[in-house]
Amino acid sequence: MNDPVPEDHTMSVTTLSPRRGCLASFENAYAVAVQLRETTGTDQYVIGTGDPLQPFRVSRRKPSLPGSVYAMVA
Repeated sequence: MNDPVPEDHTMSVTTLSPRRGCLASFENAYAVAVQLRETTGTDQYVIGTGDPLQPFRVSRRKPSLPGSVYAMVA
């Protein structure tokens, strides 16, 4: 009834859905930043995370590491 968990239960990025690649893209993060800027009126930053599952995120706070900022939407 319960399937055993395989020895190597880590998921590689290559086995993920192509849809995830689209949703996790810089283009999508930038579009979200633009929408948030229009909605909130506050500056938004597209930040590189170094995480292959979520390579970009949007924040209203300027990150302390300037090299991680890919775009600022003002």
